[in-house]
Amino acid sequence: MGSKYPVLPPEKVIKVLMKFGFSKVSQRGSHVKYKKDGKPARIVIIPMHNELARGTLQGILEQAGITLEEFMKKM
Repeated sequence: MGSKYPVLPPEKVIKVLMKFGFSKVSQRGSHVKYKKDGKPARIVIIPMHNELARGTLQGILEQAGITLEEFMKKM
């Protein structure tokens, strides 16, 4: 049984998150922190590796409060 979450490069995920209002806050090593102000404020950490695993993308979207369907529409 396959996952519905795609394997994507982090740059593509960041591009979509920025469309949702996230902006870069800081970076430590290969991990970048993005934040969206509001209620509640959302913070996600993006590992800058070659590809993001399906489970990693799922976790990022959960932290961001974005559904996979909303994410795919903005790609």
